[in-house]
Amino acid sequence: MSRTYKPRRCSARWLDGDCPSGVLCIMDNPQFADRYTVIYSEIYGGPGRHGFLWGRGMSEDPRGIGQAFEMKPHEVAAYRYQNKHRYCKWTDLPERVQACVCADLEESK
Repeated sequence: MSRTYKPRRCSARWLDGDCPSGVLCIMDNPQFADRYTVIYSEIYGGPGRHGFLWGRGMSEDPRGIGQAFEMKPHEVAAYRYQNKHRYCKWTDLPERVQACVCADLEESK
């Protein structure tokens, strides 16, 4: 895959309300303890490295479960379309999850 490939951001239908612009997509699968998956849109990587996107899988209280992960952009695209998660609206996320996402984005600046 090209280093310049960047997955498309979800539509405003899902990233509604005051969703930060750094969010690529939000998914939910209530069957898992880390039911909420948020993937961030910023591609990062040092010189000579391929770009990566990062995200976090978390429970309704991210202090309980809040596992960060990274994937290559093309892996994110495949994950989004082959996963058993469904898309979730920003405004449907618990306040603690929204606060964790905002803190993640603030730290990555």
